Amino acid sequence: MPVTDYDIVIGLEAHAHLLTRTKMFCSCRTTFGAEANSQTCPVCIGMPGVLPVINRKALMLALRSAVAFKCEIPATMRFDRKNYYYPDLPKNYQISQNYTPLGVKGFVEIETSKGRKKIGLDNIHLEEDAGKLLHPEGSGAVYSQVDLNRAGTPLLEIVTRPDMSDLDEVEAYMETLRRTLEALEISDCKMQEGSLRFEASVSLKPLGAAELGNRVEVKNLNSVRAVLNALAYEIDRQAAALDARERIDRETRLWNEELSRTERMRSKEEAQDYRYFPEPDLGPIVVLDEWLQEISASLQELPNERKWRFEDEYALPSYDAGVLTQKRAIADYFEAAVAAGRAEVSDPARLAKVVSNWVMGQVLKELNDRKVEITDFPVTPERLAGLVTLIESGKISNTIAQQLLPIMIETGEDAGRIAEQRGMLQVSDTAEIEKLMDEVLAANPKPVADYRSGKKAVFGFLVGQAMRQTKGKANPQVVAEILTKKLEN
Repeated sequence: MPVTDYDIVIGLEAHAHLLTRTKMFCSCRTTFGAEANSQTCPVCIGMPGVLPVINRKALMLALRSAVAFKCEIPATMRFDRKNYYYPDLPKNYQISQNYTPLGVKGFVEIETSKGRKKIGLDNIHLEEDAGKLLHPEGSGAVYSQVDLNRAGTPLLEIVTRPDMSDLDEVEAYMETLRRTLEALEISDCKMQEGSLRFEASVSLKPLGAAELGNRVEVKNLNSVRAVLNALAYEIDRQAAALDARERIDRETRLWNEELSRTERMRSKEEAQDYRYFPEPDLGPIVVLDEWLQEISASLQELPNERKWRFEDEYALPSYDAGVLTQKRAIADYFEAAVAAGRAEVSDPARLAKVVSNWVMGQVLKELNDRKVEITDFPVTPERLAGLVTLIESGKISNTIAQQLLPIMIETGEDAGRIAEQRGMLQVSDTAEIEKLMDEVLAANPKPVADYRSGKKAVFGFLVGQAMRQTKGKANPQVVAEILTKKLEN
């Protein structure tokens, strides 16, 4: 049977480094890229007799995510020991949360071409990250090195319910989660640095069947593309196996980027018992109501919520709203520009669209070319609004506006002032334009004759001649009106 004969069931685990300067249970720094093993101490390398101390900022950031995603938060929580051996976890256990995670039953609302959907969260919990194994290049290497700089870094784990049914939903979820964590300043989500990582679980079952198929977990996913490619491969592999009436084993598989396939790592039936028990060196944590009230009061509008508001309030297309809300600072800039220009125009809905076009087009291009953030952009939202309202009022053309923006960036001056000083204001004086049109018609007798004989396409040529003579300063609408009158007489 083809894949379309099966229901696809997908869940994701996200692991995000929190934006703290120090580690979860010690004062070592969390700076990325430092010399190997230069950010370690007896606590994070697991020396005997050391005691952990909870990083309060990490706890507050984790609680912020639980509040933002509408989780149920326990009144009391604690940490647990997860016991297992791995070379980059020197104390042979990880401090995590198993019995009382800091949030349960929340959701992340996504949007795909099929509409909006809430992806349920099984739990959100806080733990410490492990270190990193460094494998020397070359097939002849018989050893690996260990860098423990990452060991002990505060790690937020967000575990979904198996609520995703296709790759579009998976991609939308990952993108929504990334944008939300960034907007809330919980994590920088730099996948290239390992500060956001995903693990995927997928199973197939016959269409409409109640019982879920055996779940396969896929690890070693270092990018959004890797997640999507691994899931696509695994869905095809499982469908082919089910078609052949083969059993899908409960197992953990790794994604091999070079060969573009998943490979067996271990069977879930063979997986070791982590022997969780309450962490004896850390007491219970009482979650105060005032903490949650403070977090709730400080939360800003989430990216998807803002996107949907932009569509409703400003009548923007979904694409525009999505681009503008990719980063909070861009969305803030857009709204400030619209607010500044609203009093100067008669059509606020049109203003929002025009401002959107300028931000998505010229402003983002300038930011990219100059390699600066919008918070460092010399043209303030108010000055961009001034430029747009000059266009909308007919005082300058779009062509002139394109020339004005770089000057505004370099000088920091107002668009109106620059246009006036440099003679760039649009000519709308009908007498002056009529004189100009007489000159254009006299200089182009053949196109005039062609037009009057029915070849209407030459009209654009004649308008272009007028605009060229005024270097784009003539009001094109007035030019067109006067030209029509003269040609029709």
